[in-house]
Amino acid sequence: MKGGLLSLMLLASVPPALAKLVDQQIDLPVEVKNAYGKEVAQTIKVTVFTDDTTATPRPILVINHGRAPDAADRAALGRARYTEVSRWFAAQGFLVAVPTRVGYGVSRGEDVEDSGDCSRKNYPPGYEAAAQQTLAVLAAMRARPDTVKDRSLVVGQSYGGTTSVTVAALNPPGVVATINFAGGGGGNPKTRPQEPCLPTLLERMFDGYGRSARIPTLWIYAENDMYMGPRYPRQWFEAFNQAGGGGEFVQFPPHGDDGHSLFTRFPATWQPVVSEFLRKQGYMLKDSP
Repeated sequence: MKGGLLSLMLLASVPPALAKLVDQQIDLPVEVKNAYGKEVAQTIKVTVFTDDTTATPRPILVINHGRAPDAADRAALGRARYTEVSRWFAAQGFLVAVPTRVGYGVSRGEDVEDSGDCSRKNYPPGYEAAAQQTLAVLAAMRARPDTVKDRSLVVGQSYGGTTSVTVAALNPPGVVATINFAGGGGGNPKTRPQEPCLPTLLERMFDGYGRSARIPTLWIYAENDMYMGPRYPRQWFEAFNQAGGGGEFVQFPPHGDDGHSLFTRFPATWQPVVSEFLRKQGYMLKDSP
C-alpha cells in the first residue's frame, strides 16, 4: 500500500511543454530459450526514458516492440525507442524502458522468437522468450534507486502487445496491469492482408493465458489492422476473457491506410482510453481533472 500511495503522490502535474526527455541506453544480460529448447544467453540493448521534471522514485513502464515479417527488416530495426510515445508516458511520471530484444536491431543474435512456417506455427515459445526478457528488464529497473518497486506496467505493440498478455498470464510480482496494442502473430499485410497464420492457434493460446492471468489488461485495435484483421482480435480477447482473464477491449474505426500503426501514428486517439484505464489502476495522471 505504501508504494502504491507513493506512486500516486509522485505523478504530479507539470505542463507537457516543459518536459525534458532524458534518454539513456544500457546493456542487459538475458537468458531465453527458442522453440526447440535451445538456451541463448546474450546482452540486449535497453533504452530508458525519464522526464527530468517529474519526481522520483518513478513507477516502471516497459514497452515491447513488434516483429517485422522479414529478417532484413528485423535486423534493420536499430534501437527500439518509440520516442514520442515514450515521451508521453515519461511525462506522466513513469520511468520508461524499451528493450530491443534478442534477434533484432542493435541487440542482434539469433531469432529466438521464430514460430515456424505459416502452415505449422508454434506460437507460445516465442512469446515466452519475449516475456522472459521483459521480466529481466523489470528486475533491472527495480534495482535502480529511482523507481517504485510495486507499481509496474507492461505495454506492447503488435508482437510486443501479445507479449504483454503473456506477461499478464505469468502474474509477476509488482506488475499491476498490461496494455496490448494490436497484438497477435503471423500477420503479413503484403502476402496475407488481415489473415494472420493459423489464428485458431492464437485463440487457443490466449485461452490458456486467460486461465492464469489475474492482472488487469487493456486490448486496443483498429478495424483496418492489415496484420490481424477486424474480427480475430475480438475472438482472441473473448477467449482470454471467458477463460478468466480480466480485460477491456477497444476497437477504433479505421485509421490511416493500416490501423496496425495506431500506437505510433495516432496517439491522440488512444491516449484518453489509456489514461482512463490507468486511473482505474490508481494512477493520477497529469491530465486528470
